[in-house]
Amino acid sequence: MTEQGELTEGIIEAIQDKKGSRIVKIDLSDIMSAPASTLIICQGKSTSQVGAIADNIRDHLLAEYGQKPWHYEGYRNSQWIVIDYSTVTVHVFLPEYREFYSLEDLWSDGRREDIADID
Repeated sequence: MTEQGELTEGIIEAIQDKKGSRIVKIDLSDIMSAPASTLIICQGKSTSQVGAIADNIRDHLLAEYGQKPWHYEGYRNSQWIVIDYSTVTVHVFLPEYREFYSLEDLWSDGRREDIADID
């Protein structure tokens, strides 16, 4: 079984590979009611890019770690795609949907780490 840290790093690599931006990793492991131990949040500039980022995450984790998501949703509109790997949940947003739902504020009691954008 893949370690959670490897999975998290693989997700971040896949996001950066498709030029996803404003990546945030939130450690929720100390919060009993949290839906996962780690949330990763990022954004793309268009619905096409949001879909490409999500596809790349799924493809990369399957190829490198043999990991399939438990569930994913949001491809129909590609404004907000969520990918659930049980202990790690990934949210890929369009900027305006990210602002509206403000998951970083919702889970502000977690330990937040901002990942630098790659230009």
